[in-house]
Amino acid sequence: QVQLVESGGGLVQAGGSLRLSCAASGIPFRIYVMGWYRQAPGKQRESVATISSGGNTNYTDSVKGRFTISRDNAQNTVYLQMNSLKPEDTAVYYCNARYAVISASYWGQGTQVTVSS
Repeated sequence: QVQLVESGGGLVQAGGSLRLSCAASGIPFRIYVMGWYRQAPGKQRESVATISSGGNTNYTDSVKGRFTISRDNAQNTVYLQMNSLKPEDTAVYYCNARYAVISASYWGQGTQVTVSS
């Protein structure tokens, strides 16, 4: 049974920082592409950052230079360090694990991030 459990969300003032964590179980973590997505009220879910099995990273333009995605394969955990947070970063953040070879994609339950101005 696959589980992705996010933690680390909360309420922070603009300019502040948060670190999200996503602990995975039930999958061979090291071969999966891991990603963070977010969905704000009334908007579609969007990709924030992804990290490949080899450590290559991609970011959406709006978070470049502020957010950092990383992974710890020994701990089966992916992180999202979020600095210089803005009110427009407010959303539910979801962890995703994807392995395209077998069309596998799993989602966590989401964690709320609220940035006050």
